[in-house]
Amino acid sequence: MTRAVLSIGSNMGDRLAHLRSAVAGFAPELVAVSPVYETAPWGVTDQDDFLNAVLIVEGPPGPWDWLRRGQELENASGRVRTLRWGPRTLDVDVVSVDDVRSDDPSLLLPHPGAHERATVLVPWLDVDPDAVLPGHGRVADLVAALDLTGVERRDDLSLS
Repeated sequence: MTRAVLSIGSNMGDRLAHLRSAVAGFAPELVAVSPVYETAPWGVTDQDDFLNAVLIVEGPPGPWDWLRRGQELENASGRVRTLRWGPRTLDVDVVSVDDVRSDDPSLLLPHPGAHERATVLVPWLDVDPDAVLPGHGRVADLVAALDLTGVERRDDLSLS
């Protein structure tokens, strides 16, 4: 059994429906689903705001299986990869899988940059207050060090 943290996000089309499709796609293995957050884009800032959430899943799949399933859901949502950090219908990132470390360019674990991204850490902290990001420490400590400008919890939106 593996336990994985998956970050999901969308800023194109029906953003909430895209996030719900990811929740449905991982439903058999879901342990927790965070609240939805609206966040300002980073990297390429000339785009619409994102809706983001975190899923915690457990099951027999290994790291590569979580990645493959996430990519299948992205493809099903019509995601087209044209611009790094650009707009997307659905983004599913494997943030961590147990304490697995991977330097494979196709699946870097833990996800690079996760330790400084409010889009990942804030919703993760909501569903796992004791969470630890391998190699970086307690998620609560990482969140405390972040500028949370542009991060808004959307209690009016639900993924269930």
